[in-house]
Amino acid sequence: MNVWKKMAAFAMAGIVSAGLFAGCGKTEGNQITVVSREEGSGTRGAFVELMGVQTEEGDKTTQNAEIANSTSLVQNTVSGNQNAIGYLSLGAYDSNLVKAVSIDGVAPTVENIKQGTYAVARPFLVCYREENLTDLGKDFMSFVLSEEGQKIVEEEGYIAAVDNAAAYTPSGLTGKLSLDGSTSVGPVMEVLAERYRALNPDVVIDIQQTGSGTGITAAIDGSCEIGLSSRNLKEEEIAKGLSYTAIAMDGIAVIVHKDNPADDLTQEQIRKIYTGEVTAWNELG
Repeated sequence: MNVWKKMAAFAMAGIVSAGLFAGCGKTEGNQITVVSREEGSGTRGAFVELMGVQTEEGDKTTQNAEIANSTSLVQNTVSGNQNAIGYLSLGAYDSNLVKAVSIDGVAPTVENIKQGTYAVARPFLVCYREENLTDLGKDFMSFVLSEEGQKIVEEEGYIAAVDNAAAYTPSGLTGKLSLDGSTSVGPVMEVLAERYRALNPDVVIDIQQTGSGTGITAAIDGSCEIGLSSRNLKEEEIAKGLSYTAIAMDGIAVIVHKDNPADDLTQEQIRKIYTGEVTAWNELG
């Protein structure tokens, strides 16, 4: 049964209108609900660049997109709307809630990202000003990049940034460490912080998840010691004194409702959906 026959079957069940795919006209039940992250999100920045939505004239995401300001909100929005499409960190993808589509015939898996065959992948970065990095900050980063830390990264569904990492030796340091930034990097960083505190119990680690752009700015102005970014830093951000280190690699999964019969989309189809050139599912043929 092809995609549109499946959709017709859903229509008979009352999920969508019975005339959904009749003729070439667009019907309300066939309209694509585009779900995007907010401006300043690292996931959005990486997605629009990799998918060609970002041009020399700027981010061309359709003005009709519904804006979700966190990874979890994107997933929840798509899970509640059969015609919705969104994108999120592969590590946060929950197959019980939504479906991740293949892109150009390649599934979003860790193995495909490692092999370089899945097109939508980006780094997870920590950024900081060298002069603001305390001994505690340096030790925490040593843990994140250690054998133990990189194993946690992989356990959480991401790709380790360091091969053959060295073992970590607890430092016994005390004090408070502040981190701020990406809602995609935040969850794995929370796990890393918890494991680090288990080894160094007199440390307090405060992690705010406010978005990559905000975290990068906070690292620049000293509001936090370490910023979290799910996109590459811009030249102007580096020029303001930031250093950065990759702690993991992550894919961006393009997600649809579990009942949506679409299993594979091309990069060009996704670009057209997000720029508003395609507004209805049946326009994809």
